Amino acid sequence: MPHPTQHHRLVDVPGGRIHLVEQGTGPLVLLVHGFPESWYSWRHQLPVLAEAGFRAVAIDVRGYGRSSKPREVDAYRMLAHVADNVGVVRALGAETATIVGHDWGSPIAANSALLRPDVFTAVGLLSVPYAPRGGPRPTDAFAMIGGADEEFYVSYFQEPGRAEAEIEPDVRGWLAGFYAGLSADTMPQPDAPSLHFVPRDGRMSDRFPPTGPLPSWLTEADLDVYAAEFERTGLTGALNRYRNVDRDWEDLAPWDGAPITQPSLFIGGDQDPSTTWLADAIKAYPETLPGLGSSHILDGCGHWVQQERAFEVNRLLVEWLRAFH
Repeated sequence: MPHPTQHHRLVDVPGGRIHLVEQGTGPLVLLVHGFPESWYSWRHQLPVLAEAGFRAVAIDVRGYGRSSKPREVDAYRMLAHVADNVGVVRALGAETATIVGHDWGSPIAANSALLRPDVFTAVGLLSVPYAPRGGPRPTDAFAMIGGADEEFYVSYFQEPGRAEAEIEPDVRGWLAGFYAGLSADTMPQPDAPSLHFVPRDGRMSDRFPPTGPLPSWLTEADLDVYAAEFERTGLTGALNRYRNVDRDWEDLAPWDGAPITQPSLFIGGDQDPSTTWLADAIKAYPETLPGLGSSHILDGCGHWVQQERAFEVNRLLVEWLRAFH
C-alpha cells in the first residue's frame, strides 16, 4: 500500500507563520524538532503514524526552515513556542492534539502540555527528560558547570553572533561533526573531552570527532537537506532558543515544580548525555509525570533517537498512542 501523500503548508499563527508537513488522517499528532534540525527529523515517523491512523504533522519551529524568523531575541521565549503550537492546532481545524518533541522540542512539548492542557491532551518526550522549572537562574548554573579552561556550550551560545561566526562559514561540515559527536556509532570515546564543553578561546567544533564516515542514520542526501536549510536561514533563529533560558525561568515561575498530568511517554538513548546527566529527572517521573505510560532507555542509542532507532521509536509511539485513542 503506498504511503499517503505528504503535504507542505504554511499556516498563520499569532506570531507569524509556521511551515509544516502533514500526512494521514485521524487524531492529530504534532511533532516538534530540536537543535539543529527541522521537520525533516521526523521523516521516518510521518508515514508510519499516518498508516497507523493518525494525522501526523511535523513543524519547522520558529527560527528554522520556512517558518517565521523574528529579529528580536525575546521572540524565541518558551511562551512564544507554546503559542505557535496552539496556533498550529487551531489553524489545522483541530481542538486538541498529542504533542511529541525531541531535544529542544521536548521541553517545548512539555511546556505546551503544562501551560495548555486544554489543547495538548498527551505528550511524548524524546532524549531530553522533563524537569520542572526550578533551581537557580539558568545562566548562573551553566556558568558554574564550566571551569577555568572550558565553557559549557549553553553559555557559549548566549552571545549573539558568537556561535554563528563558528558555524556559518562551513554549515555542512559543522552539522556533520555535531551530528556525529552525539550519535552512538560515531561519538568520541568516553574518556575524550565532551563536545558540550568549549575550550576557552576555542570553538565547539574543536571537540567534534575526527572527520570520518557519517553516522549510520545520516546519508549524504539527508545532510544536504539540513545543510541547505541552514545555509539559507543562518543559525541565529535556532540559537536564540538558548538565549532565552533566563527569560523562560522568569516567565514560567508560576509553574515552578509543576507536574504534567496528561498521558506521557519518554524515550532516550543510553549513550546520550541528555539522558545520563538528567538521570535524577528520570527518577523523579512518578512525581513529575504521574500520567507516564512508559519510559524507555534504548541500548546503544545516542541523542538522535527517532533517526538512529526509527523502527523502535515508531513502534513505541504507535503502541503508546493507541493506548488512549
